[in-house]
Order: sequence, then C-alpha cells, then structure tokens
Amino acid sequence: MQKVENTPKKKIVIFASGNGSNAENIIKYFLKKGTAEVVAVFSNNRTAKVLRRAHDLEVKALHFDREALYESDDVLNLLKDMKPDLVVLAGFLWMFPKKIIKRFPNKVINIHPALLPKYGGKGMYGMNVHKAILEQKEVETGISIHYVNDKYDEGELIFQTTTAIEAKDTVEDIAEKIHQLEYEYFPKVIEKLLFSSEDA
Repeated sequence: MQKVENTPKKKIVIFASGNGSNAENIIKYFLKKGTAEVVAVFSNNRTAKVLRRAHDLEVKALHFDREALYESDDVLNLLKDMKPDLVVLAGFLWMFPKKIIKRFPNKVINIHPALLPKYGGKGMYGMNVHKAILEQKEVETGISIHYVNDKYDEGELIFQTTTAIEAKDTVEDIAEKIHQLEYEYFPKVIEKLLFSSEDA
C-alpha cells in the first residue's frame, strides 16, 4: 500500500499502572494501521509489566513518581515536548492532574471496566469492579470510555458497550469478557477520536 507523504502520523501517549495488555493492543493496532503511533508509555509503577511491553515494541517507556506528576512540571513538560494528539489512560490508577487536563483539553481519555456511572470512583478498578458487579447480581456489564476531568470516572462519556453476565459466570469470566471488549473497541474509539474532526 502506498503511503501518503507529508501526512504526519497522529501521536498517542499512554499512561498505565500495571500489566499493560490494553497498551500493547493499542500499540500493535496502530503499528498495523500506520495512521497513528504510540510515541511513549508512562507508568507510575517502576515494576509494571507495561514498561517491558512498550520496550519490547520499541516504544519509549518512562517511569515517574508522585513528585514528577503532581509537585513539579516534569511530566507535563515531557508531554508538551511530545505534543500528543491524544493522551490515553489504560489502567492508570492515580488521579490525573488538573494542570495536564487543562493543557490538553478534550485530549485525555480513560477506559473503565463497567457501565458508568455505576461502579466508578476511587478504588473501583480491575477485579474490585467485577466483584462488586457479581455481588450485586447484575445481568450485564461493559466498558465505558470517557474524557478525564478532576473527579474519578465522572468525565463526559464517549462510548459504552455491553456484555451479558450469565448465572454461572465467575469474577474471572467477567474479567475476560471485559478484556475482550476493551481489545476490540478501545483502539477503534481512539482512532475515531483522532480522525473524526478531519472528516467533519
């Protein structure tokens, strides 16, 4: 396929705290597409597997601490230099700083493993969410992709999709269903956000 010259790729920066399977999926999706690229993965966890995944895919992998994110402008200045078109939180567990949200308005998004506004807020991530959903005997769950504001999981919704919960499902079954939704839809929603303004 012939590449269109003089069309710079859109730039994505990912923030993640843990395993990084979503980050890896997004990196690989855009490596195939060639329309955008993940230029860096940031993590607040020095031992997070996401850093190894990024490194293995030849994406810049950066670790930072609380001081660099909140008390100084170290992380903000790195982002300013990178000029990302979108900042993607994929399993990032810290509150995102207002100063970065303000500097990149409507360019910071997050994915949540439930149908917001239910099961959101501080401490509601990963298996904590799936356990709560199972305990409440919900008949469906899903994913929510939303803009990030200064409160956990309360930013404007961009996209939701659902999956049924069967009576026999365990917490692990629910987690697997959610992972499959994330892998299928998160890269596509990112792509749509990056390019929809150009189609208007």
